[in-house]
Amino acid sequence: MENLLEFKSVNYYYQTLENEIHALNNVSFSIKEHSFTSLVGPSGCGKTTILSLTAGLLKPSSGQILLNNEPIKTNDERIGYMFQRDHLFEWRTIWQNVILGLEIKKQKKDEKKLAFAEDLLKKYDLYNFKNKKPHELSGGMRQRVALIRTLVLQPTLLLLDEPFSALDFQTRLKVCDDVYDIIKSEEKTALLVTHDISEAISMSDKIIILSARPASVKEEIELNLTGSTPLEKREDKQSGKYFELIWRNLI
Repeated sequence: MENLLEFKSVNYYYQTLENEIHALNNVSFSIKEHSFTSLVGPSGCGKTTILSLTAGLLKPSSGQILLNNEPIKTNDERIGYMFQRDHLFEWRTIWQNVILGLEIKKQKKDEKKLAFAEDLLKKYDLYNFKNKKPHELSGGMRQRVALIRTLVLQPTLLLLDEPFSALDFQTRLKVCDDVYDIIKSEEKTALLVTHDISEAISMSDKIIILSARPASVKEEIELNLTGSTPLEKREDKQSGKYFELIWRNLI
């Protein structure tokens, strides 16, 4: 597999009323195509800043960010972003929420893309709910809808900013499996930010550990766990060893 995303000596500074904050310090890493990578680090270290830079919402102060060997653009359409909350519009049906991106891009009459959206709903057991409103769905189903809405635009890279944090633990385990299955089935590359070490271990091929601010890459851990789902991977005896290694790096 070739590298899809590359951070090359990226620094990022931002201004406050009092002074200049150095948020990222020479951050370098790469992510391979079709892989699942997680970013972990202390609170406030700059994990979400890295996602925002990757999405083209911010520009690095120095260094390069490349996607398929091309510089990231402002609001890069090759990037799909899934937030902590599903941000579904309650007054719109599930179908209307799913095709929202197509509407914004004035593509809602594109028959191929509409057919693709329908196929995704059918494939992931949501088609029978297409005329329902978001409040009629469970939290897990809403997150699947949010992911499908992102996938309809066919991004090259998916950014996941703690997308399960609003769910209770039991639902969270199920939704992790669902989202992981969808991402792998659609052969997407994913970068997840999470505070949950066990979640990162169970979903990832690689974990990037960041230092405290200004964040730099402290260590990269390649994972090798048995199991085809995050829940099964949690049961691998090696997961406890990975947890201890990551925890020691964080403290």
